[in-house]
Amino acid sequence: MHLNKSSNQYITDIKAILSEAKQQVYTAVNSAMVQAYWLIGKRIVEEEQNGKERAEYGSYLIKNLSIELSEAFGKGFSERTLREIRQFYLTFQDLDNRHSLSAELRKQKSSTLWSQLSWSN
Repeated sequence: MHLNKSSNQYITDIKAILSEAKQQVYTAVNSAMVQAYWLIGKRIVEEEQNGKERAEYGSYLIKNLSIELSEAFGKGFSERTLREIRQFYLTFQDLDNRHSLSAELRKQKSSTLWSQLSWSN
């Protein structure tokens, strides 16, 4: 079957639509995960600050959280990763609500917030 020029354009247009949709999904997922990690980091810090012996309690908190999240969600929640998520929050804690975080993400659309973090490279 031979496709004429307009049929080729039709296929090219559909491919472009799908490519754009995939990029939008990727951007939305990336944004949602950055927000989730920021909120997780915030919650870890809040929990640590309520402990009387911060160093010991913080270490136990991260270890226990790693075990719980790994059981519930699988790989990706090692103690190291959770410490990095905690540090992510501490680095960007001035983004004190989701709207500020979303605005920051939109502002940095071409180079994600992740690219600023040494542990994300």
